[in-house]
Amino acid sequence: MISYIIPTRNRGEQLQRTLSALDRLGDHLSVGGAEVVIVDNASDEPVSVPCHLPRGLKTRIIRLDENKGAAARNIGADHADERSDWLVMLDDDSAPMDSGLEIAIRRAPDYAAAISADVFLGDAPDAIRRREDGGLPEVFVGCGVAIRREAFHRAGGYDESFGFYAEEYDLSAKLLLAGHRVVFSPIFRVLHRKVETGRDMDLIARRLVRNNAWVCQRYAPESALAEEQRRIDERCRWIAGREGAMTGYEAGCAERDETVENETRTPMDDDLWDRFTGLAAARDALDRRTPERANTAELIAEGKNAHVVRRVLEEMDIRVVESGGDVRVIGTMSPGPMLDALERAGDGAPVIAPWLSAKKSSLFGEAAA
Repeated sequence: MISYIIPTRNRGEQLQRTLSALDRLGDHLSVGGAEVVIVDNASDEPVSVPCHLPRGLKTRIIRLDENKGAAARNIGADHADERSDWLVMLDDDSAPMDSGLEIAIRRAPDYAAAISADVFLGDAPDAIRRREDGGLPEVFVGCGVAIRREAFHRAGGYDESFGFYAEEYDLSAKLLLAGHRVVFSPIFRVLHRKVETGRDMDLIARRLVRNNAWVCQRYAPESALAEEQRRIDERCRWIAGREGAMTGYEAGCAERDETVENETRTPMDDDLWDRFTGLAAARDALDRRTPERANTAELIAEGKNAHVVRRVLEEMDIRVVESGGDVRVIGTMSPGPMLDALERAGDGAPVIAPWLSAKKSSLFGEAAA
């Protein structure tokens, strides 16, 4: 059995659209049934939904007196049916596009504690714009992931102190430290409508600075700590500048400086850190996919953790050039932008994705080999 966990606050219309999408998925009998646990994060108008959706899916509402942020998912997990083996984390504006989730769960290897979805942005399945930003090969995106219930609870769930943003990086790190893996399934497809209403970019920038610094302080090996903190600051400053949120960025820096040394360090070893950052995935993929004749590479679609891709190319003695390389290598370790770049690549030098799970695919079909 699976339990959908959906925190919501003041977005009743979006929640209803998500519930309708879940209802269309049917009875979920192939995974022993399903339920929907809605956590009302202190909405101004209390959430009200029927006890059962039209096709029989059971719902329950947990009403909170204060906004717990992403930690509301923990409360939802605590109230999940005791028969549920999997907790499927959604936002109130995201939902699986089809029954691929059930197939992914049935196929999940024992070592997988979490299954990351292929998350698409758009108002409807026939109006998709692109894939979701964020995440890494072993860091899931919070609006579309299935997590084994036992592993979730053993890891302690989401850290309430994060509020929103980067909390999935923290939980992914805890799952890896516990000996698990986070795997990606191209048949688990989630549509994220990503409603912009109420998005305070200054608050987002503030949380991104502070929370990412906390993750780094907790888990980075000593040898990588200072450089990783520098990269986080550089990327957060760039995002804040793009979004006109420098006030939030500066507030986040101040809060980071006041709090980061209070974070308890449980650093990963180098091998685990390489998995967490995507370096291990990039090494594996580029070693297997890069033609022996390649001496130069042009980076395209640079994004999150582009430095990881550059490092691997340097290790392989492949020189990065501005244009006209023997190969084109996608310069991000975030799954969504990587897959988008792979699928829109035109004619020219071969395009290589730095992750073996990144394959060209039909939007509604199995990934091609």
